[in-house]
Amino acid sequence: MATNQFDTSLPSTRQVQKCIKEKLTVEFRLMTGDLITGRIFWQDHNCICIFDGNNEQIMVWKQAIAYMKTLGNMVG
Repeated sequence: MATNQFDTSLPSTRQVQKCIKEKLTVEFRLMTGDLITGRIFWQDHNCICIFDGNNEQIMVWKQAIAYMKTLGNMVG
């Protein structure tokens, strides 16, 4: 598989897809130290789109993410 292809066999890709399907609230800590909490709307090879508590759409480059933690079903 070419490196520019979206690899759905990777565990990290499957985990994000599970969060999308189950509409789980997740917390992203970015490399800058910023914290983003919300529901993942979609992902592609480069980015993840998140809806935050104000239902605003935030697009995060995957390279900017330090970690992702699942919080549950509701954005609080």
